Amino acid sequence: MNKSLAPAIGGNAVAMGIILMLVGILMFALNDAMGKWLVASFSVGQVLLMRSFGAFVVLGPMLARRPLSSLVNVEKPHLQLARVVMATADTGLFYAAVVYLPLADVMTFYMAGPIYVAAISHFLLGERIGWRRWLAVTIGFIGVVVALRPSEAMLSWPSIFGLVGSLSFALSMVLGRVLRSTSDTTLVTWQTLACLVTGAVLCIGGWSPFDLKQLLALLLLGIVSCSAHLMITRSLKLAPASVLAPLQYTLLLWAILFGWIFFAEFPDLQTLIGAAIIVLSGLFIFHRAKVKDEQPLVPNNSGHG
Repeated sequence: MNKSLAPAIGGNAVAMGIILMLVGILMFALNDAMGKWLVASFSVGQVLLMRSFGAFVVLGPMLARRPLSSLVNVEKPHLQLARVVMATADTGLFYAAVVYLPLADVMTFYMAGPIYVAAISHFLLGERIGWRRWLAVTIGFIGVVVALRPSEAMLSWPSIFGLVGSLSFALSMVLGRVLRSTSDTTLVTWQTLACLVTGAVLCIGGWSPFDLKQLLALLLLGIVSCSAHLMITRSLKLAPASVLAPLQYTLLLWAILFGWIFFAEFPDLQTLIGAAIIVLSGLFIFHRAKVKDEQPLVPNNSGHG
């Protein structure tokens, strides 16, 4: 290859990675808005079940090209199981929270994921962080408390669902880092199967009939989520994580916009202040990781979407 062309090709790859990340995040935001709309008519279990069938529309062709052993013979099975449990809890609790809370409020909790990851990784992975990042983690936690509204209301079930769901999301991210040698297809397949089984169990005695339009919407939920996941995964192969990591906060902007357009919801000043504190703390953590020549973590699983 002509050496003079290498920078241009590299630049094009990074630009494509950024575009794929931004489009993938937009699709996740659309998926979250669709999920909020659907849980108004169907139980969380039913949404989980049908969403999983939709995801297999995308996963099916990928699995057809892989041997069954790639799903069965996995590294560290106990950690694989823990990750599946956390990822399933993350998804289910997200949908349970948006039944009652504005979309932007729930996403504010989830935007604290990287802050939780920094703290959890220090203890579980031995990834030492300095006092500056500990300060950012502490400030980020303050942002979560501000968004939760320090009163009796912060102990309401919807808020607890959002908070525990975001912690489950962070734990699944940390476990995904530990299991980085496991193929992405394998990780997503197992968590999709777990959501399917969990949804089927939760549907017992609580099934609501749906028409063709609703069925397609339920299946589309999984298709959009899985496609967004694939875009983000591909973006991480094209551009550095340090470039892509801050882009995940655009999800909060989309959540505010879609909540306003589709549900006539707009976060109050206290939620916006909490969100701003969380985002600034997370961006500082990413910055320090880059200064220390570490790879900041970008969520590259399907997450709650």
